[in-house]
Amino acid sequence: MAKELLKREQVAVEDTWAVEDIYATEEAFLADADSVEKKLKEELTKYDEKYLNESGAHLLEYYKNLEEVMLILDKVLNYSERNADVDTSNTHYQALRGKAENLYYKLAEVTATIGSYIVAMDAAKINQYFKEVPELEEYRVSIADLRRLKPHMLSSEAEALLAASNDMGSAVDKVYSLLENADFENPTVKDENGEMVKVSSGRFVPMLESKDVRVRRETFQAYYARYEQYKNTFASLYEGKAKANFFYAKARKYSSSMEAAVDANNVPKEVYYNLIEAVNENMDYMHQYMKLRKKLLGVEELHMYDLYTPMVEQEEEEITYPMAQKEIAEALQVLGDDYVSVLKRGFENRWIDKYENEGKRSGAYSAGNYGVHPYVLMNYQYNLDSEFTLAHEMGHALHSYYSSKNNNIFDSEYKIFVAEVASTCNEALLMDYLLKRTNDKKKKAYLINHFLEQFRTTLYRQTMFAEFELRTHEIVERGEALTAEALKKVYYDLNVKYYGNDIVVDDEIAIEWARIPHFYYNFYVYQYATSFSASMALSKKILEEGKPAVDKYLEFLSGGCTKSPIELLKGAGVDMTTKKPISEALKTFGELIKELDEMYA
Repeated sequence: MAKELLKREQVAVEDTWAVEDIYATEEAFLADADSVEKKLKEELTKYDEKYLNESGAHLLEYYKNLEEVMLILDKVLNYSERNADVDTSNTHYQALRGKAENLYYKLAEVTATIGSYIVAMDAAKINQYFKEVPELEEYRVSIADLRRLKPHMLSSEAEALLAASNDMGSAVDKVYSLLENADFENPTVKDENGEMVKVSSGRFVPMLESKDVRVRRETFQAYYARYEQYKNTFASLYEGKAKANFFYAKARKYSSSMEAAVDANNVPKEVYYNLIEAVNENMDYMHQYMKLRKKLLGVEELHMYDLYTPMVEQEEEEITYPMAQKEIAEALQVLGDDYVSVLKRGFENRWIDKYENEGKRSGAYSAGNYGVHPYVLMNYQYNLDSEFTLAHEMGHALHSYYSSKNNNIFDSEYKIFVAEVASTCNEALLMDYLLKRTNDKKKKAYLINHFLEQFRTTLYRQTMFAEFELRTHEIVERGEALTAEALKKVYYDLNVKYYGNDIVVDDEIAIEWARIPHFYYNFYVYQYATSFSASMALSKKILEEGKPAVDKYLEFLSGGCTKSPIELLKGAGVDMTTKKPISEALKTFGELIKELDEMYA
């Protein structure tokens, strides 16, 4: 009999996140949703071009009303999304989510139109408004960021049309999520103990960590077989997303989907190219790592399903959730008492939904909620990976906390480019803490193994994903079809390039792109790699320099989007317009490979 997951209603309250902190009742949520809808119809509609051009007071009035709507809508969205994500099969909560998202798209439509009026204003007039109405200073950053995109803004009518199409454009994302999380039947595989286990998304990687090669191989083959069965459906969904990205890019006068995506976050496109070039220039380290993995596993052939199992012998240690919390808090003490007190507040006050249940969204994430507190979704699996995932997501959560605490709702929304820095910095600090607290050769080797995997999965693998996104979007931009076979070939060839000659690149890996939800986030994944590189540099500064570096880092966390992402990182001491942070991180990867190799020489 297969091991069954708990149904949502069976999960203990203390293991769930406190959605009641947002709204005590569903009625309160519905009342606020109705309030937003009313404000959208009755209040924000009056801000036409003529009205905004009459005075700075009218512009201030608009921003104050918009801020009020955003504050309420942020709660409405969070309440609906948090409830929907813990049980994707619950149609009631999916309907509430749909209601909230419809309000979001309506607001986007309204603000797109009004934004076009603000962008069209004469610069001299805007400057005069700031002099006449000092209270407008609170919204200067938001106004400047909007007007930064003036070359890519359209007429008010065209902006309204594009905004109205967002809901339709996101249909692909919704279909992918429901297919992946709710409709798919998970395969079953016999584990080491002879029990049949359902291979859910949350259990897939832990089963690939098995010492039993049969379990790893059968898990790998069974899991990817279901994607292969629906390869044409997944290819159609991916192509639809890529075409939508290019449609919006062309509409806004960008030369490519990638250029449009990075410019939205005020990041130069050269940063994207630099990442891919720097990693390709240092591919030897990855190939050395595969050679070392093959040697330490003692296998005649190294396969793709052998990538997650530990290379070194280590007694299996169950890391309970309380143990993980304790070690994370101790590891992050280097960031100061205030940081750790907020971290513990999150642990103790149900900011986190801890464990996997039937129908729950896969993976892990953090979601900020302005004026309430952040929320973290976990599918905790009692192992080292889950401990690091918890540290990672709480890095996001505290970034959101500090950003919200120190800025208005407009300026608190930090750009995606810096979103992964705080999370991966937490991971680096946790690794340093764990390595320093053991003299046991086996445990140290096991931790180095884990650290090497962070480099492989975050810096190399995410860069491979970034290269896949770039190549596949270029296919669409050339007017060619993105068939399942075309996608599989691009993905397979990239795996061959990245992993080298010391591994058998199994045919099944060609369909792996179908299980990566981040490919629906529009050129998001490269930021994991750039952020990891930045966080390696920042964690090193924090550990070596102490308080001065910590102060700069906390200032970075508190910066929101008050400066460009590049400038925020420069303030903390890292320049991501160069290849240096990436090359330095990869150099560390090489040193760790050498250290582990010498331990088993």
